[in-house]
Amino acid sequence: MPGFVLLVRERGDGDPAMRYGITVTKKIGGAVIRNRMKRRFRVLARDLLPAHGIAGADHVLIGRAEGIERDFGLLRRELEKALGKVMSRPVDEAPRRKGRPSPPKDTAPLRRQEPGVATEGSGGTGFPPSQEHGRGRHGRDRP
Repeated sequence: MPGFVLLVRERGDGDPAMRYGITVTKKIGGAVIRNRMKRRFRVLARDLLPAHGIAGADHVLIGRAEGIERDFGLLRRELEKALGKVMSRPVDEAPRRKGRPSPPKDTAPLRRQEPGVATEGSGGTGFPPSQEHGRGRHGRDRP
């Protein structure tokens, strides 16, 4: 398992600049550990993105617990491999998921309340009954 997750999204704004972002959550460790990981990711991004990144895209590195004490050379090879996979994938193709395919989503439209039509138990305002007609959360009149 690599020490990070790489997300790449083309912006589509015509600007060829490559941008990157780094995030490491508190689940990974304290501030010292998170900052160390971010420093390492910053160096990797500055070294590898100009040669292997996608122009006009945002690249986000999300730190994982496996990357805390991972050898820097191994992190570099993993990022090169991840960027190579991204570069070899057609623009419109999404990554494939392992396991069973998800069931098709229900295509039935969601029911919406028509404007001006009150439903049972509602004054038509969209607020819970306790907040309708000037009553506060606890059923008392508001000043």
